[in-house]
Amino acid sequence: MAAVGDHGSPDSYRSPLASRYASPEMCFVFSDRYKFRTWRQLWLWLAEAEQTLGLPITDEQIQEMKSNLDNIDFKMAAEEEKRLRHDVMAHVHTFGHCCPKAAGIIHLGATSCYVGDNTDLIILRNALDLLLPKLARVISRLADFAKERASLPTLGFTHFQPAQLATVGKRCCLWIQDLCMDLQNLKRVRDDLRFRGVKGTTGTQASFLQLFEGDDHKVEQLDKMVTDKAGFKRAFIITGQTYTRKVDIEVLSVLASLGASVHKICTDIRLLANLKEMEEPFEKQQIGSSAMPYKRNPMRSERCCSLARHLMTLVMDPLQTASVQWFERTLDDSANRRICLAEAFLTADTILNTLQNISEGLVVYPKVIERRIRQELPFMATENIIMAMVKAGGSRQDCHEKIRVLSQQAASVVKQEGGDNDLIERIQADAYFSPIHSQLDRLLDPSSFTGRASQQVQRFLEEEVYPLLKPYESVMKVKAELCL
Repeated sequence: MAAVGDHGSPDSYRSPLASRYASPEMCFVFSDRYKFRTWRQLWLWLAEAEQTLGLPITDEQIQEMKSNLDNIDFKMAAEEEKRLRHDVMAHVHTFGHCCPKAAGIIHLGATSCYVGDNTDLIILRNALDLLLPKLARVISRLADFAKERASLPTLGFTHFQPAQLATVGKRCCLWIQDLCMDLQNLKRVRDDLRFRGVKGTTGTQASFLQLFEGDDHKVEQLDKMVTDKAGFKRAFIITGQTYTRKVDIEVLSVLASLGASVHKICTDIRLLANLKEMEEPFEKQQIGSSAMPYKRNPMRSERCCSLARHLMTLVMDPLQTASVQWFERTLDDSANRRICLAEAFLTADTILNTLQNISEGLVVYPKVIERRIRQELPFMATENIIMAMVKAGGSRQDCHEKIRVLSQQAASVVKQEGGDNDLIERIQADAYFSPIHSQLDRLLDPSSFTGRASQQVQRFLEEEVYPLLKPYESVMKVKAELCL
């Protein structure tokens, strides 16, 4: 039997997001070590700023804190929290134990949310900084794919029924466009993040005003100095005990939107895999089914869809949390936020790593695409055939009726007999259409049915995609490897 709290044991539940899917770097950002080390860094920044502004804090105390930022006794902290039922005070005591000279000035004037909320904002910022280049790499890989296949005709689908032709590259640009919106939204949310700062128990800064004997200017300086040390351009002017939980809604909303984009893309890939027009990477030793050895299941795309659904639902947590925060703060946000914030980022990280892996190895089967076009194109070409007959001196109405009859006969062969679409053969065998028989190959050229798709791809990539990716040029070569 595993000991209580032994979460690394095979006898204890571990989140699959951390144990199977998410990257080590994203898991570290949400780790206890990163969190509590940041608490200590915040206590150090506060003490340094308070010393600079005249409080009796010695250089020796500051140095002692600096020397023990990474000296975290997690066992002691757990024991202290069990005794005190207060996580922040448990770590105040644990930090004080290894900093006996500084123990009396650690957390001076602060409330729990000074370390809790400010750390959360630092983590959110750093987690967004991890996601942005990953999303940029996905867009870049798909852009390469779209450019290479900008002119490759493919059957379009509306309502998942055959529709006018597009190109493989143009369809990919539909995916890219959604991801570009996500990249812009993630960057906006990241840049809009503000620090909670140094605000005290209910956001009034009363404790700091008392520490500085009513010197309003010094309290404002303290807030700004700590904000600058944390690397934020600005802090909230107004807070309760916490920063407004609307921030969590903003962050998880853009992650949920990213989830929707990835789900749509990977659903398309799964449908195309069923049509045998496109496949995600399939490794030499990979097994598609334990019972059916021939199967090549799109497991990466299925994983993305599965996790994207989870990501989309997580935004409900901050929505409900923000709506029930009483007055200056209530603690029923804490346990919920421990789960939903970390899970949202670990899930987003996983689906981006997986989608990059997919996009680096997408396989297209042009012959399958061509065959499907041949099956459907004769019906789509009928209007062009009518126009050509009219130009050759025929009657539009007579031609329309002739094609209507022949089309229904060809459709019957396809639907009733399971045969191929033989409309063109019927037109070639009908003397009425002899004036345009020599034009049929040209009239049935798939590239003449794709409109401006290839030009749209080129313009979209050059005007919208490449400029958006420019800030991430230095990280574009990183490959995505999946452990599972």
